[in-house]
Amino acid sequence: MSNATAHIDNVQVATKANVYFDGKCVSHSLLLADGTKKSVGVIMPATLTFTTGAPEVMECTSGACEYLLTGATEWQRSGIGEKFSVPGNSSFQIRVTGEPYSYICSFG
Repeated sequence: MSNATAHIDNVQVATKANVYFDGKCVSHSLLLADGTKKSVGVIMPATLTFTTGAPEVMECTSGACEYLLTGATEWQRSGIGEKFSVPGNSSFQIRVTGEPYSYICSFG
């Protein structure tokens, strides 16, 4: 059994999808009762570059990815139940080569 988050309670969900990179990444924004912002989404097989405003924590809920943070020289792997942190005002590359990578992104 994985340690991935299975569900998130007490949220408002934006029904309009955030679509990036010609549909290679699709997410929905969530607002939790305590004001915390998250998004849930999926990335199809691709190598993409994202920029951040606030710090982010990416949690894998299915599939897997490799990521390369700005300034790093080696790709790291993240699988189901694993998380990685991205500093604010930064960027990172994410590479999905197998099944789609489903994630929860926490901001702040």
